Amino acid sequence: MSNELTMSGLKKSYGPVKAVKGVSLALEDGEFVVLVGPTGCGKSTLLRLISGLERPDAGHIYLGGERMNDVPVGRRGIQLVFQSYALWPYMPVFSMRRWSNLAFGPRIRRWLPERIVERVSGVMARVGIEEDLSESYPGQLSSGQQQKVAIGRAIAIPPRVFLLDEPMANIDPVARRKVREELRRVHDELGSTTLLVTHDLNDASLLADRIAVMRDGRILQLDTTDRILSAPADAFVADIFASFDHGQSKFRRKSAPPNP
Repeated sequence: MSNELTMSGLKKSYGPVKAVKGVSLALEDGEFVVLVGPTGCGKSTLLRLISGLERPDAGHIYLGGERMNDVPVGRRGIQLVFQSYALWPYMPVFSMRRWSNLAFGPRIRRWLPERIVERVSGVMARVGIEEDLSESYPGQLSSGQQQKVAIGRAIAIPPRVFLLDEPMANIDPVARRKVREELRRVHDELGSTTLLVTHDLNDASLLADRIAVMRDGRILQLDTTDRILSAPADAFVADIFASFDHGQSKFRRKSAPPNP
């Protein structure tokens, strides 16, 4: 089953505000794309359209060739991780005695207990959640630990598409590095297609196979980091990357499709 994600002519307005203005974007099966751009350019709105939390005013969303516009949120195979983590505050990290954050998805789907334990134990190991945190509640965790739980909850049911909205914005530099490494490793292990929103160009260059630059509701360029640096689409893209010290970042080695 292909996890290629394609958007064609997507538009979304909120009253007089045009948040997304005819976005067309294609992510290859298993690709990690990072979306960058100034605050208010439509990045988060685009993620909400893809996930199904918002309906587009026009345009189409396809996953593996299947049109997603009318598919309910829970049936798209798409998981969205918010900047605010959105954890259940009165549920522990993981418990089989009561509802918990990591087991919520599998329990809703009525998985057998032994399957839930096996899956969640694997998820905790994969994203670096210590077992002794299982009975802890979100308010007792650090920001980095909460972010790992949010990511773990999203992959407890392996998604076809993984959407992340500023997942490292509220965590300290040490935790940020660890979470960034886990994000790329989890992506590679799952084989999902990933779209991540960030303002941090260093995070973008370290994580992405390709970077999409957005401004005023439109995608200006989708390309590898080195191609954007050597051939920016316009002055705005060049200005965003002008102060980026690419010598200190290692670029993704995955071959990108040729420029159109």
